[in-house]
Amino acid sequence: MQNGHTLIEAIASKQNLDTYQQENWQGSFADYLDIAKNNPKTTRTAHQRLYDMVMSYGTYTVEDGKEELTRYTFFDDPEHNGDDAIFGLTKPLMAVVNVFKSAALKYGAEKRVLLLHGPVGSSKSTIARLLKEGVQRYSRTDDGAIYAFGWKEEDGSVSWDPMNGDPLQLIPVAHRADICSWLNEDRGPGDYDVEIVGDICPLSRFVFKERLEKYNGDWSRVLEDIVVRRVILSEQDRIGIGTFQPKDEKNQDSTELTGDINYRKIAEYGSDSDPRAFNFDGEFNVANRGMIEFIEVLKLDVAFLYDLLGASQEHKIKPKKFAQTDIDTVIIGHTNEPEYRKLQSNEFMEALRDRTIKIDIPYVTRLNEEIKIYKKDYNEKRVRGKYIAPHTLEVAAMWALLTRLEQPNHHGLTLMQKMKLYNGKSLPGFTTENVASLRKEVKREGMEGISPRYVQDKISNALVVNPTATSLNPFMVLKELESGLKHHSLVGDESTRDGYRELIAAVKEEYTDVVKNEVQRAIAADEEALTRLCANYIDNVKAYTQHEKVRNKFTGELEESDERLMRSIEERIDIPETRKDDFRREIMNYIGALSLDGKKFDFRTNERLQKALEMKLFEDQKDTIKLTSLVSNVVDADTQEKIDIVKSRLIRDFGYNDESATDVLQYVASIFARGDAKEAAA
Repeated sequence: MQNGHTLIEAIASKQNLDTYQQENWQGSFADYLDIAKNNPKTTRTAHQRLYDMVMSYGTYTVEDGKEELTRYTFFDDPEHNGDDAIFGLTKPLMAVVNVFKSAALKYGAEKRVLLLHGPVGSSKSTIARLLKEGVQRYSRTDDGAIYAFGWKEEDGSVSWDPMNGDPLQLIPVAHRADICSWLNEDRGPGDYDVEIVGDICPLSRFVFKERLEKYNGDWSRVLEDIVVRRVILSEQDRIGIGTFQPKDEKNQDSTELTGDINYRKIAEYGSDSDPRAFNFDGEFNVANRGMIEFIEVLKLDVAFLYDLLGASQEHKIKPKKFAQTDIDTVIIGHTNEPEYRKLQSNEFMEALRDRTIKIDIPYVTRLNEEIKIYKKDYNEKRVRGKYIAPHTLEVAAMWALLTRLEQPNHHGLTLMQKMKLYNGKSLPGFTTENVASLRKEVKREGMEGISPRYVQDKISNALVVNPTATSLNPFMVLKELESGLKHHSLVGDESTRDGYRELIAAVKEEYTDVVKNEVQRAIAADEEALTRLCANYIDNVKAYTQHEKVRNKFTGELEESDERLMRSIEERIDIPETRKDDFRREIMNYIGALSLDGKKFDFRTNERLQKALEMKLFEDQKDTIKLTSLVSNVVDADTQEKIDIVKSRLIRDFGYNDESATDVLQYVASIFARGDAKEAAA
């Protein structure tokens, strides 16, 4: 039996000590030059490293209508099985990566703040979080290795550079060209050129001067005091990853960004301008060689903006009492719509607007992608003891999407139809060009509406407030979505709430059509009956198109083709009287083409005909099953047996469990019962 000691031993045996040694490597400055010569990637800028990290995961192509888009695997979060995956948003993510590429090639984007702008809950912070985690992991790989330096002390200890500066910055300006020329020898055409820019931080600069004076100006002797080490970026350890979140104006202090004086050390060193009496631990200091995230960046006090502008445009920060200090970091901020409107109207923010690359991160507007967001959190692994009935997450996603879409200008096109077109469904009279034009005509689509967070909250509520139910069905969720609108803080006016309630009604109507179709198919899923009906139809179509008669199987006599049978099937799929001859000839031509290839006709290969046969069979059989008797709760044994068969088909073919199959059967039965009552009253 395993105990604590054996468990620890088992885990210890899985350790890779070689990896630990590699990640904690230390060596001389000369050793580092050899590393940089053999692997020049170690000298990359923060933007180059971030872009290469994203590209290291690879890409694949996705289609959006006729347009082929590049999808970056990194944003699918393969490291965590998609737990933090960004669904949809392919074009915004392409724009983000294009900024990184431009910055990596030093085309100017490296001097800008990347601003992710969008409504609440649109994945802005998730994108930033993925990038921070990505560069941290990348720094552990051979391709992503980063090196910093420290100073040997007389007692054998090492004083590490507080900003994890690039060791190459220790090289005096006069010698940098020669070093770069040597490092860039034999470089490939696609490789980055090594450039040594910037200077070491004030503390290391102070120590450098001290050592240079100690060795009478011999720079090579100073380098012997240098210890180079590999660093692993870590937000937890505040190495290379910074995060800044504004507080209220009274508590905002720019020293949080650029460091502060260590007053306890002033007495030791005698001056508040001595770099040894300064803590280089502001978020910009920490983020050197990596990236910094500004949460709600536009809530920054104006005084902070000067630090932000200098860091982006000049790659410099101004610690208190010291000269401008070089930094190399990727600056990413994100903000919501109200704050961005303030930026546009504030003339004092003009300099920031000029140094910002804004990328809109809208809500998802494709149904399949929105459903994935909810399936990630509400699935059989995470929701235990409750079955998520089919279409439950779909109707929630459908409603959320409808609140985000702009009304189409196309006459006769409903919002529901527009959503289906966006989702790749084909509708009569619409082509991929039409869908593209629909997207072009909108101005703010996806920038307003209901956020996924609200939907997730209401799905969670629905799971909790129905404790006795073994399954969660669409009506439970729609009820929570609608009731929550009354207290939704981001829905400001009653007319918007009313509009959202109308969309819930539209979703219910769409759901009703879907489940009616499923029940119809479950009732008509009698393969033998479908085959017999199809054979009868084909025999009559053949006789009709060839102007022949059909032999009655019971009497053996020749009779005219059964027009009533044929039309009862064709009308199910809206074949008008004027088109019946064309449709019948198409069927016979299709059968003839199969025959020439030595193949037999199967109605399942013709989707329209299969649907027509199923609907016809349903109409023929629904009365014998007496589905409406479910409403009265008076069901005889024969009817119950037939209903159980239909229920088993719903479970087998459409993913219901016993309770949700019963619920949907009763719901559809109530619809038919109302229909029967209307017919009787008429």
